[in-house]
Amino acid sequence: MGDQENSIRITHSLKKRPSASAVAPTQSTLQNPGTKKRVPLGDLTNSADAGSTRKSGLVGTQKPKPNSKKAEKEPAGLKIVSGRNGEKLEDAALVYQNLQPLEESASPKNVVSYDDRQKCEDAPLIYQNLRTLEVEEKRRPLPDYMAKVQNDANQAMRDILLDWLVEVAEEYKLVSDTLYLTVSYIDRFLSQHSVSRNKLQLVGVSCMLVAAKYEEISPPHVEDFCYITDNTYTKEEVVNMERDVLIFLNHDLGTPTIKTFMRIFTRGTQENCKVLNLELEEFLGSYLAEISLLDYECLQFLPSIVAASAIFLSGFTIKPTIHPWSLALQQYSGYRPSELKECVFAIQDLQLSRRGLALQAVRDKYMQHKFKGVAALSSPSEIPASYFEDCKA
Repeated sequence: MGDQENSIRITHSLKKRPSASAVAPTQSTLQNPGTKKRVPLGDLTNSADAGSTRKSGLVGTQKPKPNSKKAEKEPAGLKIVSGRNGEKLEDAALVYQNLQPLEESASPKNVVSYDDRQKCEDAPLIYQNLRTLEVEEKRRPLPDYMAKVQNDANQAMRDILLDWLVEVAEEYKLVSDTLYLTVSYIDRFLSQHSVSRNKLQLVGVSCMLVAAKYEEISPPHVEDFCYITDNTYTKEEVVNMERDVLIFLNHDLGTPTIKTFMRIFTRGTQENCKVLNLELEEFLGSYLAEISLLDYECLQFLPSIVAASAIFLSGFTIKPTIHPWSLALQQYSGYRPSELKECVFAIQDLQLSRRGLALQAVRDKYMQHKFKGVAALSSPSEIPASYFEDCKA
């Protein structure tokens, strides 16, 4: 009885279901998936040091079989997010190249691929609108909701759940935006609803289902999310939780995430960066952003601050003798280095494994060749104080 009170069970099967478009799921396939062995993800415990290693937090887990996966794909062109009063906001992946001075924009490599000049001129307004949206109360989770709202779940359980969802996203080849939205939905939902530990995984897969339907061209089906939980939850339970999440979000699914601002700020790193280093910095910045995404302590920071801090630390990691924050980045982001100091140190602690659970999904993901193994890179332990001084022309 004591073990039941102090732990919950999360299960998974990272062997992917047959595509629903090819084989219609039936009750027999859900209950008897042939020779595929589904492995329990493990028990989440209340102890403070539980999950300090992957083995202690996950009982009986196996690494999914390595398979040939295509490089993580990003949707081409401009993405759409829904804003206040239902208006549409461009994600600015292309628009933001026009935030640089006009004379620089005139070079052939920076010529915009569309003719709508008004969109280019409105780029700063779009950025300001995104910054306004990210601070709206309804889009911000409580930074201490585990203490204030949750009675049964705890921080370690959240960390292990999100670590598992990273593996699920990799297995189903979901774009990174889906993962960022999923975590945003989970934290915001848990900030308002107390959830028992045996329903925590249900919240996680339901939020990922909603995010996938919003971001993906061909999202996984409800049956797929039942399957990866070893049919711990029925299709009806997942659909009902999906409905609850949508009602809570008021069907306003778009929101600025760390990834949104990462795309914008990456533009500012290009002026002084060689082509070979540029891709490395982008991958490293994405890695640092994702390990912070899974860290409960980083909920206190705005997505734009986390994105800027990840860019700062990636530059410092690759070129520690060069100031990682340029005047262009300061102008692009609106953040001075001194404003990023606390967040940079928080992310560096995660990078150097100074704190946090030793969860491996994100590290394993970015150790892959397609990401140039950036998870193996480490920054110097000390960042010079001069790097946090304001940049000047």
